[in-house]
Amino acid sequence: MTSAPSAPGSPGGDFDAVVIGAGPNGLVTAAYLARAGMSTLLVEARSDVGGTAASEQFAGATVNVCNCDHLTFRTTPVIEELGLRTLGLDYIDVEPAQHNFSWASAVAGQGWTHHDDLDATLDDIGRHFPTQVDGYRRYVETAAPSVRMIFEAACEPPTVAGLTRLALRRRLSGAGTLMRWSRRSAADVLRSYFDEEAIMGPAALTGPMVWGISPEMPGSGLGALTHAMRHVGTVGRPVGGSGQVPATLLAAFEGAGGTLRTKSPVDTIMCTGDRVSGVALADGTEVSARVVVSACNPHDTFLRWLKSPPASARGLIRRWRNARHDEGYESKIDAVLSEPPVLRGFDRSLGPTSVISPSLADIDRGASLMADGRILDRPGLLANVPTLLDPSLAPDGRHVLSLETLFTPFGVAGGWPGSAEPRRWLETFAELCEPGFLDSIIEWRAMTPEVYERDFHLPAGHATSFAGGPLAAFRSADPELTRYETAVDGLYLTGAATFPGAGVWGASGRNCATVILEQRS
Repeated sequence: MTSAPSAPGSPGGDFDAVVIGAGPNGLVTAAYLARAGMSTLLVEARSDVGGTAASEQFAGATVNVCNCDHLTFRTTPVIEELGLRTLGLDYIDVEPAQHNFSWASAVAGQGWTHHDDLDATLDDIGRHFPTQVDGYRRYVETAAPSVRMIFEAACEPPTVAGLTRLALRRRLSGAGTLMRWSRRSAADVLRSYFDEEAIMGPAALTGPMVWGISPEMPGSGLGALTHAMRHVGTVGRPVGGSGQVPATLLAAFEGAGGTLRTKSPVDTIMCTGDRVSGVALADGTEVSARVVVSACNPHDTFLRWLKSPPASARGLIRRWRNARHDEGYESKIDAVLSEPPVLRGFDRSLGPTSVISPSLADIDRGASLMADGRILDRPGLLANVPTLLDPSLAPDGRHVLSLETLFTPFGVAGGWPGSAEPRRWLETFAELCEPGFLDSIIEWRAMTPEVYERDFHLPAGHATSFAGGPLAAFRSADPELTRYETAVDGLYLTGAATFPGAGVWGASGRNCATVILEQRS
């Protein structure tokens, strides 16, 4: 994934397009533009591509920067259209998809498992939570059409006309639920089907908690769709780690004639008259282009880099100057082990992710604690041992543990350097494991919000994430987040802040390229 940086002062001169940021969406946009015949320069501040979708070497093993369960990316046409399989992208289907626990049920060794097949999942729920079976069936019957609609809607730029056509084509299947749930809280939606925390908590953790908000927040209702997503799409992991996605995207881009420049932070997005005219890099290199795409957060794009903007951008700049930039709340422990952990009383492999969730009330309380720099005693955890599914990630006799921990604030009390918190998460997880887990740890590291800020250029450890669903296209106060074009002619936006949102999805990058190419035709 690493590309040697260009010599200082080059490549300068003229390109049709410059894409800023080589995360997944920046790579996708750049690859589509290059394949369409546009001379395209991709600039990246780090020494390699992929952002937080990358993999890294640690203690002799391959670890993923973020948890590596890919679902939404596999619902887009990107893999086929860019020929990523022929470039080496090979997915392992994760079946079963996920194990689910509340903290209380985990202590009792009582979890349930997502299978692709609904009946198999219902049978599994019925082992420990028989009163929840009927509710889960009703929930999936209601939610699945909405999930299918979201997956389909994500594959094209969202417009009122396009979404209306989609709804009519699907005979409104799922549209009503989207409308209703988008106005409710996720907790309210979940309580209308379940009364068991081991069912509700994991849905809230993989929905609102991953978004950094309380499930009690009004308007978070679409976060309740997460269980149904695993019956509509198939969770997969790239052989060799998450970084195989950006590696093959880079190969597609360069194979189409694109140019990558790493170690090249942007200093200025330049404008001439009423339109963008290129970028100036931190080393002084100037690159002229009639199209500039930022795959980075809007605050940096509009407030730090955009210089001499036209009058048409005044409202845009004012909006983003007044928009709050949230702080990061996700951390992740990578550990290399001599043997894989085993959850007490649970007879299943930890190859699939195990979601260990606080109660809805505790998640709500945890959201409040973050404002004071505090963390729940029992935080939300996503734990897996990826080497159980892909042994190539570690040498023989070694395993990798991925332990993502949620609601860990950037402004933790006392600061992250020297904090006892990461070790506490390991020890808390160990309480759920058979004896010997802590002794099996050979080496470990903690990726905390301050690390994401320092090493991945995420201000306050947080990538601004799209907060709306498909319906935001009807009423967005920030139209550049759903239309990808901005008030500056020739300047476009993609990435986590834009529709359909964060994660390894790629739809935003493809949609942005679609808008650019349609406007050029």
